[in-house]
This record gives sequence, C-alpha cells and structure tokens, in this order.
Amino acid sequence: MSAHLPNSQYPRIVIIGAGFAGLRLAKKLSNKPFQVVLIDRNNFHQFQPLFYQVATAGLAPSAISFPIRKVFHSANNVIFRLASVEYIDTNKKTIQTSVGEIAFDKLVIAVGADTNYFNNSQIEQHALPMKSVQESLQMRNRILECMEAALISESEEDREAYMTIVVVGGGPTGTEVSGALSEMKRYVLPKDYPELDFSKMAIHLLEASGKLLNGMSSKSSEAAERFLSDMGVKVNSSALVESFDGKTVTMKDGKQLKTHTLIWAAGIKGNPVKGIQPDNILPNGRVKTNLFNEVIGHPDIYAIGDIAFIEDPSLERGHPQVAQVAIQQADNLANNLIRLEKNQSIHPFRYKDLGSMATIGRNKAVVDLPFWHFQGFFAWAVWLFVHLMSILGVKNRLFIFLEWMWNYFTFDQSLRLVIKQKPNKNRAPES
Repeated sequence: MSAHLPNSQYPRIVIIGAGFAGLRLAKKLSNKPFQVVLIDRNNFHQFQPLFYQVATAGLAPSAISFPIRKVFHSANNVIFRLASVEYIDTNKKTIQTSVGEIAFDKLVIAVGADTNYFNNSQIEQHALPMKSVQESLQMRNRILECMEAALISESEEDREAYMTIVVVGGGPTGTEVSGALSEMKRYVLPKDYPELDFSKMAIHLLEASGKLLNGMSSKSSEAAERFLSDMGVKVNSSALVESFDGKTVTMKDGKQLKTHTLIWAAGIKGNPVKGIQPDNILPNGRVKTNLFNEVIGHPDIYAIGDIAFIEDPSLERGHPQVAQVAIQQADNLANNLIRLEKNQSIHPFRYKDLGSMATIGRNKAVVDLPFWHFQGFFAWAVWLFVHLMSILGVKNRLFIFLEWMWNYFTFDQSLRLVIKQKPNKNRAPES
C-alpha cells in the first residue's frame, strides 16, 4: 500500500497529529518552501476545551469540530492523509502508517495525550473518559440513560445510584463538567423527568491533591470550590479513588459511593510513540526533547505539544500540558525550520504564560493572568470571549454563540439525545 504522495523539490516535513500543536505548525508552514504532510486518525480538528459541553448536551459535536482539509484549501504545499501511525524507523527516516510507508526529511510528533488511569485496569474498564468527541457523546449517553433507568428502578437505593454522578479530578476539566452537571440538575433534567425527585441527585467532585485547580492561584482555587459548593456539588479535595467496579466507587480511606457514572478527569499521559528510544520516553508517555523541541538522540525528529517534555532544569515537571504551550511551541518550531532552510541560527523555546482560566457555571468563572487574578461574572465573560475566538470557522463560532445565548436566556439545552450505533444484524454471532 502506498500513501501516494507527489514528488516535490522541497524538503518533506511530516507532522503526526492535527491537534492544537500539529495543526498550528502546518498552518504556519503553509505556502512556505516545504512539502508538509499532515497525518491524523480523524479528518477533523477537535476543540478539546469544550468537550464537556458536548458531554452535558450544551453543544453539538459538529460545533467544536472542523474539517482538516478545509483548513488548507488555500495552501498548495500541505497534504493531509487520514491514517494512524504504526512505527517510526528513525534510521531509514520513514514512518509506517495504515496507508503505507512515508519518508520524511524532518518529522514532527504532535500526537497529544490520552487519559491516564495510572495502571488501574478496573477503573479504565468502567470509568468514562473525555478526551475525544466520541467519548463525550458516550458520556452524554450514559448520563441520560441513567436518568431513564432511574425512572423504572424498583428500589430507592437503585434510583439514587443511577442519579449519582462522581467526577474524579479537580483540574479545569473536572471543575467545568461538575458545574455543567449541576446546572443540568437544576434547570434541565427536572423538566425532562418530572417523575424524579432531583433533590436526591448527587454530584461528587473528588480530588486527591488537597485543592482544586492545582495549577492556578489559591484565590482561584478557593473561589472555584466555593462556587461549586454553592451550586450543590459535593467537593472532596482530599479523596484518593482506589477502585470502581461499575457500581461502587471506593476511596483509599474506605469510604464508598454508589453510582453507575464515574467521570475520569484525573490525569493525562502521552500517546504511545513506537520507534523512539525507550530511554527518551518518560513513564507518563512524554518524549524528551532539547530546548529546540528536537527529540534527544534523534536528529531531524521533533516533538511538540502535550507529548513533548523539554529538558530544562528550571522546569522539573516540564511545561504544562495546555493549548497555549502547544501553540507557542508550534510557532517557535515553524520559525526555526524556516530559519534552518536559510542557514540562520535558531531560537530555543521560551514559554510566555498568558494566563489560565476555568468556568464553573452561569456567571461563574476564575481567571489567572500574569498581572491580575479575578473571579465571577467578568471572568465568565472573558472565558466566553477567549474560547469563542479560539474556535475554527466563522460558522462554528456563530452556532456556538447562538447556542450559548439560547441556553443562557432559556435555561435549557436542546441536545439531550441518546445516540447509539445501530446493531449490525448481519454480524456473525460470537462463539
């Protein structure tokens, strides 16, 4: 099988992954003297910060997804291939993909990260992750199916278990989905399920580190916990989850919670990269690079975004795995690749922290800027503006803005659909 790439007089730069880092790099190199080959398992870019709104029926999946090929309609040097990467041959400078072998002059690994279950296979089997549009839809299905199951439960204990949702992880994802679930409980679900007593519905947010939003200021962390508590979320910031069998969450201190829905937002790990020297891959899956994002021991191979760990004595745990780091690394690498072609000196990566933010619910958010920390309605408005402007496509921005306005003024979410794959009647039964 061949990927059928055209010949080119220019150096070929292959980029694996079309997340924030890979897509940004390809855009920066478009219409430059390179042949850029972008590879991804999906033919669309996903806006990860809003996955939780798909999961809680606030947005349609199409609103936060954008076709990759459409991004490069005006780029005559960018080629996209829908494929998964199987192996990198660093000696031959080729990668083996599901559509054939692809040679490269320079390779950029931007495969991002996936959910980290910390080697707990039981939790991995039963918990709900949220690192893709598909997983967000599965979560939405589970939440709504549990409400349906609660309606026909024979006992009060079973009904309350179906109406209990446990969120593990007090970072931005965990706090944001907890707030969104609280608003569903208050404004939306009682209208759909008037037979249920929603005073019995419980939303638990469990975090093991001792504080929510661990990467943000103490002021923002305290405000987030206060907002969530006011919204009825039961916050436990010193809870270490040990197991979940699909019906019972067990914590290290022996406490248990009965639930059918455990949302796992407790950590991420780099996606596997076969072919890179094992010594250069950390236990959390991140790939070691130098200050120029070049993978240690592998000339002409780079790593950017969540997968990259820049060896810098001033950053013991590496750069935060957030979109801004990925975008800035892509910008710096693009400039360096252009400078290398011109035989000019290249620049090491220096991260400029532009701030961080998280929304908790209606009129409630926290924002940390380098020079100012603030919370409440203004922070919420800033969060809305920043995320809306970050979405690809004018039409997507318009749809999201209209959906947000509709939800805000009507206290309703119109996308409460349980969407399942149709069973294949022609499939042979398993023996």
